[in-house]
Amino acid sequence: MLTHIDQARALWYVAPHQVEILPEALTSLGPDQAQVQSLFGAISRGTESLVFKGVVPESEYRRMRSPFMQGQFPFPVKYGYCNVGRVTSGPSELVGQNVFSLSPHQTVFNAPVAALSVIPSHIPPVRAVLAANMETALNGVWVGHPAPADRLAIVGGGVIGLLIAYLCRHLPGAEVTLIDTNPDRATICHALGIKFATPDQAPTECDVVFHASGHPAGLTTALDLAGEEATVVELSWFGSQPVNVPLGGAFHSRQLRLLSCQVGHIESSHKARWHYARRVQAAIHLLADPCLDALLAPATPFDQLTRTLPDLFSPQSSVLCQVIQYP
Repeated sequence: MLTHIDQARALWYVAPHQVEILPEALTSLGPDQAQVQSLFGAISRGTESLVFKGVVPESEYRRMRSPFMQGQFPFPVKYGYCNVGRVTSGPSELVGQNVFSLSPHQTVFNAPVAALSVIPSHIPPVRAVLAANMETALNGVWVGHPAPADRLAIVGGGVIGLLIAYLCRHLPGAEVTLIDTNPDRATICHALGIKFATPDQAPTECDVVFHASGHPAGLTTALDLAGEEATVVELSWFGSQPVNVPLGGAFHSRQLRLLSCQVGHIESSHKARWHYARRVQAAIHLLADPCLDALLAPATPFDQLTRTLPDLFSPQSSVLCQVIQYP
Protein backbone atom coordinates (compact mmCIF):
# COMPACT_ATOMS: atom_id res chain seq x y z
CA MET A 1 0.00 0.00 0.00
CA LEU A 2 1.52 3.30 -1.12
CA THR A 3 1.22 6.66 0.59
CA HIS A 4 -2.34 7.95 0.65
CA ILE A 5 -2.85 11.31 -1.10
CA ASP A 6 -5.33 13.69 0.53
CA GLN A 7 -5.40 16.54 -2.03
CA ALA A 8 -6.43 16.54 -5.68
CA ARG A 9 -7.64 18.91 -8.41
CA ALA A 10 -10.88 18.54 -10.33
CA LEU A 11 -12.58 20.16 -13.33
CA TRP A 12 -15.89 21.90 -12.56
CA TYR A 13 -18.46 23.39 -14.92
CA VAL A 14 -19.32 26.56 -13.01
CA ALA A 15 -21.47 28.65 -15.41
CA PRO A 16 -22.48 28.61 -19.09
CA HIS A 17 -19.28 28.29 -21.14
CA GLN A 18 -17.09 28.53 -18.02
CA VAL A 19 -14.96 25.84 -16.38
CA GLU A 20 -12.51 25.95 -13.48
CA ILE A 21 -9.97 23.57 -12.00
CA LEU A 22 -10.55 23.53 -8.25
CA PRO A 23 -8.82 21.87 -5.28
CA GLU A 24 -10.42 18.72 -3.91
CA ALA A 25 -9.89 17.25 -0.45
CA LEU A 26 -9.81 13.44 -0.27
CA THR A 27 -10.98 11.53 2.78
CA SER A 28 -9.40 8.39 4.18
CA LEU A 29 -10.12 5.20 2.28
CA GLY A 30 -13.04 3.06 3.38
CA PRO A 31 -12.73 -0.73 3.63
CA ASP A 32 -14.11 -1.30 0.11
CA GLN A 33 -12.38 1.61 -1.61
CA ALA A 34 -9.22 2.22 -3.60
CA GLN A 35 -7.32 5.37 -4.47
CA VAL A 36 -6.66 5.96 -8.15
CA GLN A 37 -4.06 8.22 -9.76
CA SER A 38 -5.50 9.41 -13.08
CA LEU A 39 -3.44 8.69 -16.20
CA PHE A 40 -5.83 9.57 -19.03
CA GLY A 41 -9.37 10.82 -19.45
CA ALA A 42 -11.64 11.78 -22.31
CA ILE A 43 -14.22 14.46 -22.96
CA SER A 44 -17.67 13.47 -24.19
CA ARG A 45 -18.29 16.07 -26.90
CA GLY A 46 -21.99 15.20 -26.99
CA THR A 47 -23.18 15.05 -23.40
CA GLU A 48 -20.55 17.30 -21.87
CA SER A 49 -21.14 20.04 -24.42
CA LEU A 50 -24.74 20.24 -23.17
CA VAL A 51 -23.46 20.54 -19.59
CA PHE A 52 -20.90 23.14 -20.67
CA LYS A 53 -23.58 25.25 -22.36
CA GLY A 54 -26.06 24.84 -19.50
CA VAL A 55 -28.81 23.34 -21.68
CA VAL A 56 -29.56 20.18 -19.70
CA PRO A 57 -33.38 20.23 -19.33
CA GLU A 58 -34.59 20.53 -15.75
CA SER A 59 -36.74 17.43 -16.30
CA GLU A 60 -33.53 15.43 -16.90
CA TYR A 61 -31.45 16.65 -13.96
CA ARG A 62 -31.78 13.37 -12.09
CA ARG A 63 -31.33 11.05 -15.07
CA MET A 64 -28.35 13.04 -16.39
CA ARG A 65 -26.28 12.61 -13.25
CA SER A 66 -23.09 10.65 -13.88
CA PRO A 67 -22.20 8.02 -11.25
CA PHE A 68 -19.69 10.17 -9.30
CA MET A 69 -20.87 13.64 -10.22
CA GLN A 70 -20.83 16.30 -7.51
CA GLY A 71 -22.84 19.51 -7.38
CA GLN A 72 -26.25 20.15 -8.90
CA PHE A 73 -27.43 20.99 -12.40
CA PRO A 74 -27.23 23.39 -14.02
CA PHE A 75 -24.15 24.69 -12.14
CA PRO A 76 -21.73 24.15 -10.53
CA VAL A 77 -21.14 20.48 -11.34
CA LYS A 78 -18.14 18.17 -11.42
CA TYR A 79 -19.08 16.10 -14.43
CA GLY A 80 -17.43 13.44 -16.58
CA TYR A 81 -17.35 9.68 -17.01
CA CYS A 82 -14.19 8.58 -18.83
CA ASN A 83 -11.19 7.92 -16.59
CA VAL A 84 -8.25 5.55 -16.81
CA GLY A 85 -5.94 5.48 -13.83
CA ARG A 86 -3.61 3.35 -11.75
CA VAL A 87 -4.58 2.07 -8.33
CA THR A 88 -2.06 3.39 -5.81
CA SER A 89 -3.74 2.44 -2.56
CA GLY A 90 -6.35 -0.09 -1.50
CA PRO A 91 -6.72 -3.88 -1.81
CA SER A 92 -3.35 -5.50 -2.54
CA GLU A 93 -4.66 -7.36 -5.59
CA LEU A 94 -5.56 -4.04 -7.23
CA VAL A 95 -2.55 -1.90 -6.32
CA GLY A 96 -0.52 -1.22 -9.47
CA GLN A 97 -3.37 -2.21 -11.81
CA ASN A 98 -4.71 0.09 -14.51
CA VAL A 99 -8.46 0.55 -14.18
CA PHE A 100 -11.33 2.24 -15.99
CA SER A 101 -14.09 4.04 -14.12
CA LEU A 102 -16.96 6.41 -14.80
CA SER A 103 -15.25 9.11 -12.76
CA PRO A 104 -15.16 12.88 -13.41
CA HIS A 105 -12.04 14.73 -14.53
CA GLN A 106 -9.84 14.71 -11.44
CA THR A 107 -6.13 14.10 -10.81
CA VAL A 108 -6.59 11.62 -7.93
CA PHE A 109 -9.77 10.14 -6.48
CA ASN A 110 -11.15 7.52 -4.12
CA ALA A 111 -13.68 5.09 -5.55
CA PRO A 112 -15.54 1.93 -4.53
CA VAL A 113 -13.63 -1.13 -5.68
CA ALA A 114 -16.82 -2.40 -7.33
CA ALA A 115 -16.80 0.67 -9.62
CA LEU A 116 -13.32 -0.09 -11.02
CA SER A 117 -12.83 -2.29 -14.09
CA VAL A 118 -9.36 -3.73 -14.56
CA ILE A 119 -7.82 -3.04 -17.98
CA PRO A 120 -6.01 -6.06 -19.48
CA SER A 121 -2.30 -5.54 -20.05
CA HIS A 122 -2.63 -5.90 -23.84
CA ILE A 123 -4.87 -2.82 -24.09
CA PRO A 124 -2.97 0.50 -23.94
CA PRO A 125 -4.30 2.73 -21.12
CA VAL A 126 -4.87 5.68 -23.46
CA ARG A 127 -7.10 3.60 -25.76
CA ALA A 128 -9.10 2.41 -22.76
CA VAL A 129 -10.64 5.90 -22.41
CA LEU A 130 -12.99 4.74 -25.20
CA ALA A 131 -14.60 2.19 -22.87
CA ALA A 132 -17.66 4.32 -22.05
CA ASN A 133 -18.20 5.07 -25.75
CA MET A 134 -17.78 1.42 -26.69
CA GLU A 135 -20.29 0.47 -23.99
CA THR A 136 -22.80 2.90 -25.53
CA ALA A 137 -22.13 1.51 -29.00
CA LEU A 138 -22.51 -2.06 -27.78
CA ASN A 139 -25.86 -1.27 -26.17
CA GLY A 140 -26.97 0.47 -29.38
CA VAL A 141 -26.16 -2.62 -31.44
CA TRP A 142 -28.18 -4.73 -28.99
CA VAL A 143 -31.15 -2.38 -29.47
CA GLY A 144 -30.98 -2.47 -33.27
CA HIS A 145 -30.47 -6.25 -33.61
CA PRO A 146 -28.54 -6.06 -36.91
CA ALA A 147 -27.96 -9.42 -38.55
CA PRO A 148 -25.50 -10.98 -41.01
CA ALA A 149 -26.03 -9.83 -44.61
CA ASP A 150 -28.13 -6.83 -43.48
CA ARG A 151 -27.76 -3.46 -45.15
CA LEU A 152 -26.84 -1.13 -42.31
CA ALA A 153 -26.45 2.65 -42.22
CA ILE A 154 -24.96 4.69 -39.41
CA VAL A 155 -25.76 8.40 -39.66
CA GLY A 156 -23.24 10.55 -37.81
CA GLY A 157 -19.47 10.09 -37.82
CA GLY A 158 -18.76 10.92 -34.20
CA VAL A 159 -17.17 8.45 -31.81
CA ILE A 160 -20.42 6.58 -31.09
CA GLY A 161 -21.40 6.30 -34.74
CA LEU A 162 -17.95 5.12 -35.75
CA LEU A 163 -17.83 2.50 -32.99
CA ILE A 164 -21.27 1.17 -33.95
CA ALA A 165 -20.11 0.90 -37.55
CA TYR A 166 -16.92 -0.82 -36.36
CA LEU A 167 -18.93 -3.42 -34.42
CA CYS A 168 -21.37 -3.99 -37.28
CA ARG A 169 -18.65 -4.45 -39.88
CA HIS A 170 -17.79 -7.76 -38.20
CA LEU A 171 -21.20 -9.22 -39.07
CA PRO A 172 -20.68 -11.72 -41.94
CA GLY A 173 -21.89 -10.35 -45.24
CA ALA A 174 -23.26 -7.13 -43.74
CA GLU A 175 -23.14 -4.01 -45.91
CA VAL A 176 -22.13 -1.25 -43.47
CA THR A 177 -21.98 2.43 -44.43
CA LEU A 178 -21.14 5.43 -42.25
CA ILE A 179 -22.91 8.61 -43.42
CA ASP A 180 -21.69 12.07 -42.51
CA THR A 181 -21.80 15.55 -44.04
CA ASN A 182 -18.07 15.96 -43.39
CA PRO A 183 -16.16 14.27 -46.24
CA ASP A 184 -13.03 14.21 -44.07
CA ARG A 185 -14.63 11.36 -42.10
CA ALA A 186 -13.82 9.12 -45.08
CA THR A 187 -10.21 8.89 -43.91
CA ILE A 188 -11.02 7.48 -40.50
CA CYS A 189 -13.66 5.18 -41.99
CA HIS A 190 -10.95 3.76 -44.23
CA ALA A 191 -8.74 3.18 -41.17
CA LEU A 192 -11.57 1.28 -39.48
CA GLY A 193 -12.50 -0.73 -42.57
CA ILE A 194 -15.88 0.96 -42.99
CA LYS A 195 -17.53 2.27 -46.16
CA PHE A 196 -18.20 6.04 -46.13
CA ALA A 197 -20.84 8.12 -47.90
CA THR A 198 -22.20 11.65 -47.77
CA PRO A 199 -26.02 11.89 -47.38
CA ASP A 200 -26.60 12.32 -51.12
CA GLN A 201 -24.68 9.09 -51.81
CA ALA A 202 -26.08 7.03 -48.93
CA PRO A 203 -27.65 3.61 -49.55
CA THR A 204 -31.43 3.38 -49.24
CA GLU A 205 -33.74 0.51 -48.30
CA CYS A 206 -31.61 -0.26 -45.24
CA ASP A 207 -32.59 -2.97 -42.77
CA VAL A 208 -31.36 -1.07 -39.69
CA VAL A 209 -30.32 2.57 -39.42
CA PHE A 210 -28.49 4.02 -36.42
CA HIS A 211 -28.67 7.76 -35.86
CA ALA A 212 -25.85 9.32 -33.84
CA SER A 213 -25.20 12.72 -35.43
CA GLY A 214 -26.69 14.85 -32.66
CA HIS A 215 -28.47 16.98 -35.29
CA PRO A 216 -32.20 16.91 -36.13
CA ALA A 217 -31.38 16.86 -39.84
CA GLY A 218 -29.49 13.63 -39.28
CA LEU A 219 -32.61 11.97 -37.93
CA THR A 220 -34.49 13.00 -41.08
CA THR A 221 -31.73 11.40 -43.15
CA ALA A 222 -31.90 8.24 -41.06
CA LEU A 223 -35.64 7.89 -41.62
CA ASP A 224 -35.19 8.47 -45.35
CA LEU A 225 -32.68 5.61 -45.58
CA ALA A 226 -34.84 3.05 -43.81
CA GLY A 227 -36.50 0.34 -45.87
CA GLU A 228 -39.95 -1.20 -45.47
CA GLU A 229 -40.64 -2.05 -41.79
CA ALA A 230 -37.02 -1.21 -40.93
CA THR A 231 -35.72 -0.10 -37.53
CA VAL A 232 -34.18 3.31 -36.82
CA VAL A 233 -32.24 3.50 -33.55
CA GLU A 234 -31.91 7.00 -32.09
CA LEU A 235 -28.73 7.43 -30.01
CA SER A 236 -28.49 11.24 -30.11
CA TRP A 237 -29.51 13.19 -27.05
CA PHE A 238 -30.67 16.71 -27.82
CA GLY A 239 -31.01 18.23 -24.34
CA SER A 240 -33.50 21.10 -24.45
CA GLN A 241 -33.15 21.53 -28.24
CA PRO A 242 -36.50 21.08 -30.04
CA VAL A 243 -36.46 18.43 -32.75
CA ASN A 244 -38.83 18.32 -35.71
CA VAL A 245 -39.26 14.70 -36.81
CA PRO A 246 -40.91 14.07 -40.22
CA LEU A 247 -43.47 11.48 -39.19
CA GLY A 248 -45.66 12.12 -42.21
CA GLY A 249 -44.96 10.74 -45.64
CA ALA A 250 -43.52 7.24 -45.62
CA PHE A 251 -43.07 6.85 -41.85
CA HIS A 252 -46.50 5.27 -41.28
CA SER A 253 -47.06 3.74 -44.70
CA ARG A 254 -43.73 1.90 -44.51
CA GLN A 255 -44.32 1.00 -40.83
CA LEU A 256 -40.91 2.19 -39.69
CA ARG A 257 -39.88 1.61 -36.10
CA LEU A 258 -38.10 4.43 -34.24
CA LEU A 259 -36.37 3.17 -31.07
CA SER A 260 -34.61 5.21 -28.41
CA CYS A 261 -31.33 4.00 -26.92
CA GLN A 262 -29.66 5.23 -23.74
CA VAL A 263 -26.64 3.62 -22.11
CA GLY A 264 -28.12 4.11 -18.63
CA HIS A 265 -30.36 1.13 -19.44
CA ILE A 266 -29.33 -2.37 -20.43
CA GLU A 267 -31.26 -3.41 -23.52
CA SER A 268 -34.18 -5.64 -22.55
CA SER A 269 -32.97 -8.53 -24.73
CA HIS A 270 -29.88 -8.79 -22.46
CA LYS A 271 -31.15 -7.49 -19.12
CA ALA A 272 -31.88 -10.93 -17.63
CA ARG A 273 -28.26 -12.05 -18.02
CA TRP A 274 -26.15 -8.90 -18.13
CA HIS A 275 -25.32 -6.30 -15.50
CA TYR A 276 -23.41 -3.03 -15.83
CA ALA A 277 -20.08 -4.42 -14.66
CA ARG A 278 -20.23 -7.24 -17.22
CA ARG A 279 -21.13 -4.81 -20.00
CA VAL A 280 -18.30 -2.36 -19.29
CA GLN A 281 -15.80 -5.23 -19.02
CA ALA A 282 -17.00 -6.49 -22.40
CA ALA A 283 -16.59 -2.99 -23.83
CA ILE A 284 -13.00 -2.84 -22.58
CA HIS A 285 -12.14 -6.17 -24.20
CA LEU A 286 -13.61 -4.90 -27.50
CA LEU A 287 -10.88 -2.21 -27.54
CA ALA A 288 -8.08 -4.65 -28.36
CA ASP A 289 -7.88 -3.57 -32.03
CA PRO A 290 -5.08 -1.00 -32.64
CA CYS A 291 -7.06 0.59 -35.49
CA LEU A 292 -9.28 2.22 -32.84
CA ASP A 293 -6.41 4.56 -31.99
CA ALA A 294 -7.51 6.55 -35.04
CA LEU A 295 -10.42 7.87 -32.94
CA LEU A 296 -8.11 9.49 -30.38
CA ALA A 297 -7.09 13.13 -30.73
CA PRO A 298 -3.64 14.14 -29.42
CA ALA A 299 -3.81 14.46 -25.66
CA THR A 300 -4.35 17.84 -24.02
CA PRO A 301 -2.84 18.38 -20.55
CA PHE A 302 -5.36 18.45 -17.71
CA ASP A 303 -4.07 21.83 -16.54
CA GLN A 304 -4.93 23.39 -19.92
CA LEU A 305 -8.58 22.30 -20.04
CA THR A 306 -9.91 25.71 -19.00
CA ARG A 307 -8.38 27.11 -22.21
CA THR A 308 -9.01 24.21 -24.60
CA LEU A 309 -12.60 23.19 -23.77
CA PRO A 310 -14.36 26.21 -25.36
CA ASP A 311 -12.74 25.44 -28.72
CA LEU A 312 -13.42 21.72 -28.35
CA PHE A 313 -17.15 22.30 -27.82
CA SER A 314 -17.50 24.80 -30.65
CA PRO A 315 -19.51 23.73 -33.74
CA GLN A 316 -16.38 24.17 -35.86
CA SER A 317 -14.43 21.51 -33.95
CA SER A 318 -13.84 18.25 -35.81
CA VAL A 319 -12.19 16.46 -32.88
CA LEU A 320 -13.51 12.98 -32.20
CA CYS A 321 -12.32 11.72 -28.81
CA GLN A 322 -10.36 14.40 -26.96
CA VAL A 323 -7.88 12.70 -24.66
CA ILE A 324 -6.84 14.27 -21.36
CA GLN A 325 -3.37 13.56 -20.02
CA TYR A 326 -2.81 13.97 -16.30
CA PRO A 327 0.45 15.19 -14.76
